[in-house]
Amino acid sequence: MSATPMTPLASLGAGFSNEAFGSQAVFRAVLHALSHPGRTVAVEHDAQTPAVGHAASAAVLLALLDSDCTLWLSPRLAAGDAGAWLRFHTGCTLVSDPALARFVWVAQGDEWPALGSMALGTDIYPDQSATCVVDVSHAEAITADAIDAWQLCGPGIQNVAALQLDGLPDDFETQWAANHGMFPRGVDLLLATADHIVGLPRTTRATRGAPALQEA
Repeated sequence: MSATPMTPLASLGAGFSNEAFGSQAVFRAVLHALSHPGRTVAVEHDAQTPAVGHAASAAVLLALLDSDCTLWLSPRLAAGDAGAWLRFHTGCTLVSDPALARFVWVAQGDEWPALGSMALGTDIYPDQSATCVVDVSHAEAITADAIDAWQLCGPGIQNVAALQLDGLPDDFETQWAANHGMFPRGVDLLLATADHIVGLPRTTRATRGAPALQEA
């Protein structure tokens, strides 16, 4: 288990005011984002999220985590109260090795663990792979012919979807191609701004610049 700062429980923000309805609403947003890669989906909630990390990411993890889940936090998140907040409200276990985590949360500006170093599942149990939630400064659906856009294709996308994204690693295209090529294994991504998410499941191809070709 990772070492985290001791945070007084009284100082932690509240979770959803109605746990069942709040979790269901955010869970539906996550399903919508992953079913329609490239769409920006609003994450509406009333949780009092930690000071570090995007509120949309915190709400997503609040809805998805439970006592059986392991979570790895990037350095800025681990140094703050995000871990204590999520442990208190969900009962999740924090781990120091991203390979042991079912969920990974990376703050904006922190270095990502390599996608290939995370839990990738197996051909028999692909659902045992990690879901990685990453805070980005900007994520916007744009026209497919825009210069320097990320071009997405695959299930849930009609023809090609285009995204303008800031905050991805320089080698993201190479890493994502390798992740996509492992299907049915592989990591699923949720890219989060302050109040929206964009889904990038392992089934999606992503290339930068020229439009991606739809797979047969």
